[in-house]
Amino acid sequence: MTEEIKENIPQVAGDSYDIKRREALERIDNAKFGWFHIRACLVSGVGFFTDAYDIFAINLVAVMLGYVYYGKSSLPPDVDMSVKIATPVGTLVGQFAFGILADVLGRKKMYGVELLIIVFATFASCLTANSFVWSPTSNSFVSNANVVSTQGLLVFWRVILGIGIGGDYPLSAVITSEFATTKRRGAMMSAVFAMQGIGILVAAIVSTIVVAAFHSTISPTDFSHIDYAWRIVTGVGAVPGVVALYFRLTIPETPRFTMDIERNIHQATQDIDTVLTTGTYKAREQEVIVKVDAPVASFSDFFTHFGKWENGKVLFGTAFSWFALDVAFYGIGLNNNIILKQIGFLGDGTDPYETLFKASVGNIIIALLGTVPGYWVTVFTIDFWGRRPIQLMGFACLTALFIVLGFGYYPILHASVELFIFIFTLSQFFFNFGPNTTTFVVPGEIFPTRYRSTGHGISAASGKLGAIISQVGFFKLKDIGGATGSNAFIDHLFKIFAVFMLLGLIVTYFCVPETKNQSLESLSNENQDGFVKRRSTDA
Repeated sequence: MTEEIKENIPQVAGDSYDIKRREALERIDNAKFGWFHIRACLVSGVGFFTDAYDIFAINLVAVMLGYVYYGKSSLPPDVDMSVKIATPVGTLVGQFAFGILADVLGRKKMYGVELLIIVFATFASCLTANSFVWSPTSNSFVSNANVVSTQGLLVFWRVILGIGIGGDYPLSAVITSEFATTKRRGAMMSAVFAMQGIGILVAAIVSTIVVAAFHSTISPTDFSHIDYAWRIVTGVGAVPGVVALYFRLTIPETPRFTMDIERNIHQATQDIDTVLTTGTYKAREQEVIVKVDAPVASFSDFFTHFGKWENGKVLFGTAFSWFALDVAFYGIGLNNNIILKQIGFLGDGTDPYETLFKASVGNIIIALLGTVPGYWVTVFTIDFWGRRPIQLMGFACLTALFIVLGFGYYPILHASVELFIFIFTLSQFFFNFGPNTTTFVVPGEIFPTRYRSTGHGISAASGKLGAIISQVGFFKLKDIGGATGSNAFIDHLFKIFAVFMLLGLIVTYFCVPETKNQSLESLSNENQDGFVKRRSTDA
């Protein structure tokens, strides 16, 4: 920084920088809700739309792949599990890695990188194919899946896709929370996450349209055009990511990161002035640097902070509640076809068009009846009812519903398919008007700025660990007591899910605090008086 710039910086003595920081934070917390807040939600929300589309479209794509490569309506169990578990594995890595990187390098530097990964991996996924080798016999190149197969490449690219999706969780949560006003922070973060429901719905709609478009070319003896269909359904997932990429790369650094981690109070206040007065952000022409002393992130500081029970129990609570939730959420969500088959929305597999069309329409129905409404009810209630009550209520309702499905699965199906659909729809509703949303929101609020993204990343990665365990367990357990593909153990899986929902309820009650209408600084459980001081080297 030049001497000329230094001379133009107001010389503030003593603890005035601490006062200046608190005044700046109050401006953010009490700001009038405006276009910048809406823009932040839209930019973050597009990422979650893309994430959910890519994650849950695999339900329908897996059926298409079964026809194209195996001549039936399902993939072999091991291939099916590999394709579906690949993204959660990558997501776990991405959540943990990007969570740390966003606290070390900055939210702005990492934001957009994860979306680039998502877009590239999505395009790569829809272009996968078997390798080709030269055949002297035919004097031409022929497809050879023994070298590199479509399924193997798809698994690889879905792992990479998962890494990008994983990075979106802590980054979108933290950027939204650090720009949000206190009174609307829950609604803003929930609205970002609610785009996941829209992504799930659009994936089913796109699949329905694509399958209908190929109606005349899909027959019980010709599956070739289904190869086009699954690639189109997969590739469409990259479109919103491309649209949002510019806005991701140009979003400003959050003032809280600038103040508390870069320790540059003066620059942060200038950024706040620009955003709140104009509603937009322009790149800094020349950064003004006045460093202050503030708590610095380190391994020893991390373990000191979370080594205190009042802090450690919160991290445990957010991590375990997300873990418990995802055991059931992904166990069911990535295997909707089993449920759809039971209620008559999958077909018997002999007619590929009917099977694919019914599966697509069935997913639309599930999304509209339970999934999408659940997300948006949370958006409109979270700031006056609170995060903790919604999470407790959701876990309690899911526990009861899974007990009913576990002990009454076959009697309910035999008595009334409509009743089964109603109970299953309720479970989807209370996932999202419940812990699926709040486990995303609370970790983005409850930790100090220097560990906010790391804490969210750890919590989210714990959830994906639950998803992976659930997926492996689901495939290994679902046919116990019957033939392969019989799903004879599914009623007992609902009982297992009920146990995890009960554990989530207990941990939430004892370890997860309420965060509504509180500033991020008060939630960090650190004394804010004298939090920053002017460095002696700047005197």
